[in-house]
Amino acid sequence: MTTRPLTVIKCGGNPSVDAAAICADVARLAGEGQSILLVHGGSGEIAGLAGRLGVPQRTLVAPDKVSTRYTDPATLEVVILALAGGVKPKIVAELSRLGVASVGLTGLDGGMLRARRKSAVRSVVDGRTTLVRDNLSGRLCEVRTDVAETLLQSGFVPVVSPPAIDEQGHPVNVDADRVAAALAAALLAERLVLLTGAPGVLADPDDESSVLSSYEVPPTGAPGGFAGGGMALKLVAAREALTGGVPSVRIADGRVPDPVSRALAGSGTEVTMGPRSDYLLDQALPSANYPTHKGSS
Repeated sequence: MTTRPLTVIKCGGNPSVDAAAICADVARLAGEGQSILLVHGGSGEIAGLAGRLGVPQRTLVAPDKVSTRYTDPATLEVVILALAGGVKPKIVAELSRLGVASVGLTGLDGGMLRARRKSAVRSVVDGRTTLVRDNLSGRLCEVRTDVAETLLQSGFVPVVSPPAIDEQGHPVNVDADRVAAALAAALLAERLVLLTGAPGVLADPDDESSVLSSYEVPPTGAPGGFAGGGMALKLVAAREALTGGVPSVRIADGRVPDPVSRALAGSGTEVTMGPRSDYLLDQALPSANYPTHKGSS
């Protein structure tokens, strides 16, 4: 646990998200003495690198319409190269230029993020639900907080991305929004801000003026029908953070100037937990209550 209130920020991978503006805002907040951990994705960079290397990309759409990246061995290599070799050095370099001491990490470093590889994933193909068994992705099950806590207590801004490490010690792809949620819960963060390529959760996905000031995520199952695709997964991550004890979760626009400050001032969508019975709470906890571990890997 850090000695100062912690804000975990997720810099979305959508190409329209302004990473430089996020870094500038992080620098200002860090300069004011705030404790910040930054998680990033990189869907645009992954797609671009895959195209240059000739690695086909495929999206898996679950029966509940939540979409995820299909990760075969070649795609996993692209993910690691794009995030750890492309996006992360740029973010760390920009923070350094702004006077912020930061350290780039993946979930492999210090065994920080542990995951169980999914033996099979349900995906809808041509209207039929099939089982995909060769997908190298995992579900987060443990966060080892040693490295992040040490860096935060020393005044650094950790910059974290997938992959995680599975039971056999192999890297697996994990969703970066859920990484942010898991770290926020394990580190007892005060707030989680998910910055994305939209002004928040939209009542109408085709109308950016329909942003909701608040959204009540259901305690189990897929979020409301209008929140398909990537937004549905962000709402799942928000629910996991809330269930893990994070007091405040907000989804906000990462394309605007001062995106973090605007979100902290109330822009975007505040995500809260919907009504739930004790039974539903018991069902929700196993997927969101990430164990922490302070020993070395």
